Amino acid sequence: MLRMAAILGLLSTVGPVSIDMYLPALPAMAADLETSVGATQATLTAFFLAFGVAQMIYGPWADQAGRKVPLYFGLSVFIIGSVGCVFAPSIEWLVAFRFLQGAGGAVVMVVPRAVIRDLYTGTDGTRLMALVMLVISVSPMLAPLAGSIVIEFGTWRTIFALLCVVALGSLVLVRFVLPETLAPADRVPVNTRNLLRGCRTLLFDAQFMSPTFVGGFGMASFFVFIASASFVYTGQYGLSPMGFSLAFAANALGFFLASQTAAPLGVRFGMGRVVASATVGFAVTALLLLALVAAGYGSLGVLIGMLFVANAFMGLVIPSVMVMALDPHGEIAGLASSLGGTLQMVAGGVMIALAAPFFDGTALPMVAAIALCGVGALVMSRIALRGGAGQVADDARAPDRS
Repeated sequence: MLRMAAILGLLSTVGPVSIDMYLPALPAMAADLETSVGATQATLTAFFLAFGVAQMIYGPWADQAGRKVPLYFGLSVFIIGSVGCVFAPSIEWLVAFRFLQGAGGAVVMVVPRAVIRDLYTGTDGTRLMALVMLVISVSPMLAPLAGSIVIEFGTWRTIFALLCVVALGSLVLVRFVLPETLAPADRVPVNTRNLLRGCRTLLFDAQFMSPTFVGGFGMASFFVFIASASFVYTGQYGLSPMGFSLAFAANALGFFLASQTAAPLGVRFGMGRVVASATVGFAVTALLLLALVAAGYGSLGVLIGMLFVANAFMGLVIPSVMVMALDPHGEIAGLASSLGGTLQMVAGGVMIALAAPFFDGTALPMVAAIALCGVGALVMSRIALRGGAGQVADDARAPDRS
């Protein structure tokens, strides 16, 4: 199990690393391509949108063709996109190739989960998933540090060359180490009619949509932070790329540590109660941070500390609402997982696009957008709980206290 966890974890990090590694280089990228901050942030928006939408393709394809064929294709597309980013002559070409990267990289968010389901169920499957998530969770903390080291010896283009090497290594893993886990007899053809029927069921079900968008607003807040933080930390606060990477790692650590407690707290108190409390905490923290920054008290320590707390609350929310959204739809759990992931990634990309025109290199627009996401998550959580999603999850997960 440890060997498989390492293989799947390494494959799954391709997507997150391609987001986080180049963050320290965003200001240098804007200067080199002689473009605006908003245009540079569009490279993230394009990646997120493609990364989200393409997940809807790879899931059904992996059920029809087996697990390895989509991996070959997706990783190859990612490599082409990475090479294009290395040689992109303008910001417009860079945005296009980042879109291609996202479309290819989405495969590593879908297929590894399917491989886990092929091999294990029950507690063994949960254990393997937890090990894979542990490997993935390290990337938001280490990838910016790696990126800042790379640009000390090269340029922002060097980072994309390194991502190309990482994807090539992943192809080698798929070819020579990862077994095909879906037998031909178990493969199912893609049925467009059933897919459309399932999507229609989910899109019109409040018990699926409202928890999904609670998580969507939470993810959007982190995406806004990802798109803006390097400019804020290096511009307003004068941090070096290495200093930014350390600050970013501290904020990512808050999310990671709290997410490990979401399941035990959900078992003890019920996931509905955990989500209700955590969304209040997230919204209040984000609004308080906005007030402090607007009043002129937004020092670097205040910003890092309060974002740590806000992200910790989101670490409790996002895993819980994923369960709440999927629990009533066990018969189409795979489709629900893909659609939920797509909607959340698209929500994040749209939020970056909406916030970009207001960004001026200071913390205020960034924390204002995060606060807006916090209010949105709070409102959607109340809709989710009123609609019964929290009670469904609590009934399924909470222990019997009688």
